[in-house]
Amino acid sequence: MKSFVAASLLSLLPSVFSKTVTYDFNVTYTTANPDGQFERRVIGINGKWPIPTIEIEKGDRLVVNLVNGLPDVETSLHWHGLFQNGTNAMDGPGKVTQCALAPGQKMTYNFTINQPGTYWYHSHIKGQYPDGIRAPLIVRDPKGPYAKKYDEEVVISLSDWYHDENPPLLAKFLSVGNPTGAEPVPNSALMNETQGMPFHVKPGRTYMVRLVNMAAFAAQYFWIEGHTMRIIEVDGEYTEEAEAEMIYLTAAQRLSFLLTTKNETTKNYAIVGSMDEDLFDQIPDGLNSNVTGHLIYSAARPLPEPAFVDAFEPFDDFTLVPFDGEDLWEEPTYTFALEVMMDNLGDGANYAFFNGITYVPPKVPTLYTALNAGNLSLTPEIYGRDTNPIVFKHHDVVELIINNNDPGKHPFHLHGHTFQLAYRSDVDAGFFNASDESIEFAKKPMRRDTVLVNPGGNVVLRFRADNPGVWLFHCHIEWHIESGLIATFIEAPDVLQKTQTIPEDHLAICKAQNLPVVGNAAANAEDYLDLTGQNLSPAPLPAGFTARGIVALVFSVIAAFIGIAVITLYGSQELKQKKA
Repeated sequence: MKSFVAASLLSLLPSVFSKTVTYDFNVTYTTANPDGQFERRVIGINGKWPIPTIEIEKGDRLVVNLVNGLPDVETSLHWHGLFQNGTNAMDGPGKVTQCALAPGQKMTYNFTINQPGTYWYHSHIKGQYPDGIRAPLIVRDPKGPYAKKYDEEVVISLSDWYHDENPPLLAKFLSVGNPTGAEPVPNSALMNETQGMPFHVKPGRTYMVRLVNMAAFAAQYFWIEGHTMRIIEVDGEYTEEAEAEMIYLTAAQRLSFLLTTKNETTKNYAIVGSMDEDLFDQIPDGLNSNVTGHLIYSAARPLPEPAFVDAFEPFDDFTLVPFDGEDLWEEPTYTFALEVMMDNLGDGANYAFFNGITYVPPKVPTLYTALNAGNLSLTPEIYGRDTNPIVFKHHDVVELIINNNDPGKHPFHLHGHTFQLAYRSDVDAGFFNASDESIEFAKKPMRRDTVLVNPGGNVVLRFRADNPGVWLFHCHIEWHIESGLIATFIEAPDVLQKTQTIPEDHLAICKAQNLPVVGNAAANAEDYLDLTGQNLSPAPLPAGFTARGIVALVFSVIAAFIGIAVITLYGSQELKQKKA
């Protein structure tokens, strides 16, 4: 009996020592000039930018009271990399797990975090976070495997920056005037949302550096001259220690490393981030793809310019091994493939597709449909054709194959989970072929939540459907999110109905905007199988049309208008001369 009581008391210890960390956030406009080239309006919090880094310990409860103080646009917040196990409504994507907040509205995000690691948070609506609403979210673990191996901790964010605000960039990107789908190229690279970042160090000490790529588009190569980085974590998962001279980090990925400083202070060193120009369709004149900070041993010493690099040779993160040594999970019970492609639709714009479907949000948030659909919740059709819905049963071992039928690199992110990187092909390897006997899966694959898929290549991922909820799977290049490269994973919705509900203040957000909260994707609550009126993508192009044909047509129309304008101008001048 005494041992039972003792065990019960011990089980309460985490809740006794955990705390509630509260942030009051008012999303507002302010101004900033992070690259020193152009001052512009940005989206900040409480009138300031950069927005706050959230810091918390494993087991703590995070409460964010959010007010949308923007006068003209809606907003939401997503907690990138956090599983939200049991709190799916807090995940944040608009029309997926909630309605977005209209101007003046407020609501509360309230959830417990039991996963240590390096994360970030950002708006998940209308391509908004490139305008500034993005910041690291750090969950510390005093008892973690590397907790006693460093003296200090530092957070460094990598990001890209546009001088133009996102709405006009997005409108131009998704238009008949851009039929090839060329993404807007950033004007600058940033480090901790600035340039010339100082990192003051002391000799003979070890620092844990948390690196977060919060970019809208650009991956970055990262290195510290004269120093070796010892990787210990990616995307919230501890790794066996691995040495690296250079790191490649895609948009949305995170990585932590140990950095041991030299025992003398005679020299300072450049810290370099370099945007991956392979992602850009064309390089604008004068673009500086690099951002430089400095590892400063002595303020009295000069700050050196970075040395020229002949070629980028980053550490291969596919070779990382999880700290716990977990083996590849058992044979999957559910296997499916997603094919990535880009194409034009009938409005002339270029869209992104999974298996021929480009994502369009439903009329009712998908989570709300899952909670209210009863026995039909396991029927994919009720969630809408163009939400690209895929339903899993509870505890399925899911194998996801991504075939990248596109010449570009894509960083894919899964909400609510980490996945095992079972296999990754080389560039231009084509579609995954399960019958190819030369293919070898990793025996102890690394787990993470964001993975880069090579151009023309493929990857195989595995995860367990042990987190009932509605979770997005999408490319984390923000331009590709907005052009539809999203699938919706509906996981164990029958279990979800028994375990979770929507907070009243979240429902109030919808109702105040006269948005439906019950029904299928078409907001039909009488017959969930009747999808009449659902939101759909533009119709396909007429047969025979191509992107090249659209370009020719657009320029022909432009030329025609210019010709008419010239004739009109010339004619009016002749009339003026005759009158004279």
